[in-house]
Amino acid sequence: MKAERYMDEDTLIRKSIKVLIDTLGSIETIRFLNLPRKKRIESVIRHREWQKMLDKDKFFDDVFGEAEG
Repeated sequence: MKAERYMDEDTLIRKSIKVLIDTLGSIETIRFLNLPRKKRIESVIRHREWQKMLDKDKFFDDVFGEAEG
C-alpha cells in the first residue's frame, strides 16, 4: 500500500485552479473565487440568538422528561 503525502500549498493551489478552469471556464472560476464568504457569528452571539427562539419549558421537558403535576 502506497503512503499518501500532502502536496505543498503552491502545488495544491495550482492544481485546484487548473481543475476549476478546466471544469468551469476562466470566467466562472474567477466568479467562484470571488464569491463573498459568510462571516462566522461569534459563539456567544450565536448562543444568545438560539436562546431567544428557545421555549424553555419545552426544552426542559425534552431533556428531563415532562414535569409531573
